[in-house]
Amino acid sequence: MSHEKLETNIGLMAITIAVVIAIGGLAEIIPLMYQSETIKPLPGVRPYPALELAGRDIYIREGCYNCHSQMVRTLRFETQRYGVYSHAGESVYDRPFQWGSKRTGPDLARIGGRYSDEWHRVHLANPRDVVPESNMPTYAFMNDRSLDGEQIQANMRALQIIGDPYTDAEIAAAPAAVEGKTEMDALIAYLQQLGKFRPKG
Repeated sequence: MSHEKLETNIGLMAITIAVVIAIGGLAEIIPLMYQSETIKPLPGVRPYPALELAGRDIYIREGCYNCHSQMVRTLRFETQRYGVYSHAGESVYDRPFQWGSKRTGPDLARIGGRYSDEWHRVHLANPRDVVPESNMPTYAFMNDRSLDGEQIQANMRALQIIGDPYTDAEIAAAPAAVEGKTEMDALIAYLQQLGKFRPKG
């Protein structure tokens, strides 16, 4: 009888729906308020230095995440191929984080240090020079694009405001740190640090 009353009274139904949505929303939001207390950076994990931060922004701008995840799942065949599974403490300073399971190309969570800078430079300029079957686009144009130190500095300030522990000295030094560097240099620096602070196991 109470169920029938709920279904036939539109006002009561609307109130009930609003209450259920509010409860569900709180269940999603409240844990996020304490996230910084529960997710601690792994040893060595720190906010991205200026050049790596610029590379990460380029990685996102170019949509690399559409084909490459940065998440080794706990499945055995993944850990055998890529190494120890991903931990939340590796991605504390990633906004937005790059976790996922989209793998048109290989997962990049553990790519850092696997190849030389020169290999990455050749691969990004023309992927088929090193991986003949690759369908990845070319990014040779990045060699001709310089970095905007003031924009990177502004990005670091914004991240500092939302909690990344950048010092004022690190932010002040950002333009000098990227002076004379290209977008290609930045993207390679970002790729080379992926997985550098992964847990041992």
